[in-house]
Amino acid sequence: MKIGEVAAASGCHQETIRYYERIGLLPRPARTAGGYRAYTGQDVERIRFITRGRDLGFSLDEIRSLLRLAEDPELSCEEVDSLARHHLSEIRARQKELQRIARELERTIAGCAGGRRGTCAILKVLQQPASQPSNRKRTENVHRLP
Repeated sequence: MKIGEVAAASGCHQETIRYYERIGLLPRPARTAGGYRAYTGQDVERIRFITRGRDLGFSLDEIRSLLRLAEDPELSCEEVDSLARHHLSEIRARQKELQRIARELERTIAGCAGGRRGTCAILKVLQQPASQPSNRKRTENVHRLP
C-alpha cells in the first residue's frame, strides 16, 4: 500500500505517518522501484494502535512502551495495567486542575464591570501572581521499559 492508502485505511494523516517513522514508532517501510513507501496491513494496525493511544492521551513514549509490551505475547499484562492506571490518575489530576482554573476564570469574569481597559478586572487578575501554586508540569511524565 502507498502512504495515501494507509492514511485512508488508518484515519491518520500522511505527515503524521511520516513523523511516526522518523521517531521510530513505525518501522520504515520498504520502497518500491519507483521510490514509493510500500506499507503492509501490519503497518495499518500499528498506526491505528498509535492513533488510539493518542486519542486516550498516552504520550508517545508511553505508546512506545505499550508497543514493546504488545509485541511480546509471553509478558503478563500487569505492566500494561500499571501504565494505564498511572495514566488514568494523571488524567484525573489534570481534570481537578482544569476545574480549579475554570472556577478562577468564572470568578474573574463575574468581577468584570465592562468598563474601560484601564480598569479591566480580568487584565488586573492576569497581572497578579497566582493565588495558589500550581502543581502542573510542563514536561510529559513518561514511562519507559528497562
